[in-house]
Amino acid sequence: MSEPQPDQILQVGLGFMSSKTLLSAVEMELFTELARQPQDLESLRGRLGLHPRSARDFLDALVALKLLERRDGKYYNTPSTDLFLDKRKNSYIGGILAMANNRLYPFWGHLTTALRTGLPQNETRDGNPNPFTALYADPARLKEFLQAMTGISHTANITIARKFPWSNYRTAVDVGTAQGDLITQVALANPHIAGTGFDLPEVGPVFEDYVNSQGLSQRVKFSPGSFFDDPLPKADVVMMGHILHDWDLSTKRMLIRKAWDALPGGGSFIVYEIMIDNDRSQNTLGLLSSLNMLIETGGGFDYTAPDCEGWMKEAGFRETRAEHLGGPDSMVIGIK
Repeated sequence: MSEPQPDQILQVGLGFMSSKTLLSAVEMELFTELARQPQDLESLRGRLGLHPRSARDFLDALVALKLLERRDGKYYNTPSTDLFLDKRKNSYIGGILAMANNRLYPFWGHLTTALRTGLPQNETRDGNPNPFTALYADPARLKEFLQAMTGISHTANITIARKFPWSNYRTAVDVGTAQGDLITQVALANPHIAGTGFDLPEVGPVFEDYVNSQGLSQRVKFSPGSFFDDPLPKADVVMMGHILHDWDLSTKRMLIRKAWDALPGGGSFIVYEIMIDNDRSQNTLGLLSSLNMLIETGGGFDYTAPDCEGWMKEAGFRETRAEHLGGPDSMVIGIK
């Protein structure tokens, strides 16, 4: 038996260094720049405005992190960074990393306080208003935020659109639709489905622009409203992606009951999140996401698929099942 080594402890304990290196690269649009063409050190230093002291170590650190490749004196994106971190591609997920860089990174410096108080450590910590109030009042910032939500959800949305048995249904509503990528992907993959995106009225213009850009304006519509104050639009399938984890248990149960009320007999409710694995020991991102809910919200938390299935059964769903979507995401389906 080999002697214990400190490598994994140091890797996790100093992981913020790796994280911030990637976040700064996204902030400077390094991967978008390299998607145009590979470049050497001096070219990148000039284009990104890097100091001579920093440039080589910064770029070579990204090589060591397997986020760039270096061949014959030039730097290249990896297949993954080319696909997911080039702003010009529909597969771009950098929006959520930009939000992490601008907001979450400094807030996580107060995690110990959150662990001991149970209180949010975001903008509200210093007496500022809820950040989402200001966000929804600024159309430009709101659009950027909604695009970030699309980035983190896009792969799962495509999987749901292809994996769920849509041939059994005719209508679907996406609750908390944001830019509308989930209902868009469902409609693109299933031409018989008529879709609705349900969200606050301020989201409407961004949603409609996105749906129109996909040629779906005749089949996918926006319905304004609040899932706290209004009934959900009725449909054969109700979907909630990355919604329930924002709220405390009583609110989760209320939203699940509203979904049940909106469905006909035989209708389906789809919930998907970065769900914690059943043993609560493998899906690191799911567990860290729940700690992020501690940082960002007054009562939100992530959960396991059996947790969600239990809440669905309490609301009256007669049948439930869980399916992995790929990566850290899973969905739970309830049948009324």
